[in-house]
Amino acid sequence: MTSATKTIDERQAAHPRDVKRYETQTLRDDFLIERIFVPGEVTLTYSHYDRMIVGGATPAAKPLTLEPFAPTGTPFFLARRELGVINLGGAGSVTVDGQRFDIPNLDALYVGLGAKEVSFASADAANPAKFYLTSAPAHREAPHQLIRKSDANTIHLGSAETSNKRTIRQYIMPNTTGTNQLVMGMTALEPGSVWNSMPCHTHTRRMEAYLYFNLDPAHRVFHFMGEPTQTRHLLVANEQAVISPNWSIHCGCGTSNYAFVWAMAGDNVEFTDMDPAPVETLR
Repeated sequence: MTSATKTIDERQAAHPRDVKRYETQTLRDDFLIERIFVPGEVTLTYSHYDRMIVGGATPAAKPLTLEPFAPTGTPFFLARRELGVINLGGAGSVTVDGQRFDIPNLDALYVGLGAKEVSFASADAANPAKFYLTSAPAHREAPHQLIRKSDANTIHLGSAETSNKRTIRQYIMPNTTGTNQLVMGMTALEPGSVWNSMPCHTHTRRMEAYLYFNLDPAHRVFHFMGEPTQTRHLLVANEQAVISPNWSIHCGCGTSNYAFVWAMAGDNVEFTDMDPAPVETLR
C-alpha cells in the first residue's frame, strides 16, 4: 500500500466586496483548482467555505491510501467527516476498513463518518481509475453505500433550442444515503448544448464545488461566478475544479459540450434550495 497524499492546498474564504476588485490571476488563485488527477498521487484542497475538501486519487500500479490531513487536525481523515467518491476514469476499487467496493466508470461511493482506513486501486494501471473526492464535516455515523450510475436519480432538463439539453444524475442525496450535509451528483450536456445552470442562482445556505470533465483538451468552459450584479468568469480546462461560495452565482458556457460533477455542503441539503438570479438582473 502506498501512502501518497502528495499535494495539499488550503484556500481561505473571501468577502464578495474584495472579490469584485480581483484581477484574473488572483481570481484563479482563490477559486480554481487546476490539478486534480495526478498519477500515483492523492491531491487535496481544503476550502474554508463550509470546510469542504475537494481532491482526486489516481492510483497507478499500487493502491493509494487516504492519510490524516493536517488542516482538519484529526487522527484520521474521516474522524469527523464524510466522503463522496465518483470514478471518472478506468475501473477501480475503494476499500473501506477492509470492505472492498468495485467502482467502474461513473459509479459512486458514499463513505460515512468514522471510517479509519480508505484506499484506492486501479484495475489496470494502463487505464487508471480517477476517483474524484469531496468531503464535508459530519456529526453522525452513516453506512457506506455504493451508488451505481443506473441507480442514481436521473432528471432530464433543457432543450436544444436553448443550448442546454442535459441529464442530471443525483448520487449522494438525503433520500438515497445517510449523508449528513454532503450532496453530490453529475450533469452531462448533450452534443450541441453548451450552457449549464442558466438561469443561474446562488445558495445562501451552502457552498458548491464543480469539477468539469469530458472536455476536449483544445476546448474550455467559461465558468461564471460572482455576485449577480458583479459577475466574473474563470476559463476552466478539462478535469479542473471551481470553488463556488454561497454568495456567488455558478453557471458555465463551453466551447463544446462537457460534463461536470457538482457537490454541495452547508446548512441545507435540499437540492432545490436556491435563490434565483434571473437573466435580466445579471450585470
